[in-house]
Amino acid sequence: MRRLLLALPFALLPLAVAHADDDHDHEHASLGAHEHGVGSLDVALDGQTLELDLDGPAMNLVGFEHIATTDADKAKVAAAQAQLGNPLVLFSLPKAADCSVEAQDLQSPLFEAAPEEAGGVAKGEHHHSDIEAHYAFTCSKPEALKTLDLSKFFKTFPGTHKIKVQLIGSSGQQGVEATPQAPTVKF
Repeated sequence: MRRLLLALPFALLPLAVAHADDDHDHEHASLGAHEHGVGSLDVALDGQTLELDLDGPAMNLVGFEHIATTDADKAKVAAAQAQLGNPLVLFSLPKAADCSVEAQDLQSPLFEAAPEEAGGVAKGEHHHSDIEAHYAFTCSKPEALKTLDLSKFFKTFPGTHKIKVQLIGSSGQQGVEATPQAPTVKF
């Protein structure tokens, strides 16, 4: 399944290129660009296994990208990490699908380094930090997975204004954009 998620961006590359050409917006044309307010979510459903890979600037989730040094910043990082650690609340999956979390992995320089250990970033130097999360769910009734509702995600992390979703499900592959005004993605 992990290979399927890794192949997803390449499978949907023609959609991304076509979208970029339509927009004539070169900032969106480069895949993987660090853009504040925008995140990406790869979704793959294979049998009873649902995997989500989330990637976004730390700015979207905690309001900054530097290593937390103040108690307030450390609290924001801890809160974001705790919220990301509860994916069944954050990503509203249909209850009828009966999904349970099998694995999750959260990664960010903000989660790992203490300020004195961070090294390399001089005071005043701008540094881009991303937060990545991988979730694997087992859904006993995957046929009930008709939608993925990101409303709670947008409410929890209001610095996220758009999520570029690439999805492979039972009805094929698609690339869509979710926003707070249109937070639901259909499988």
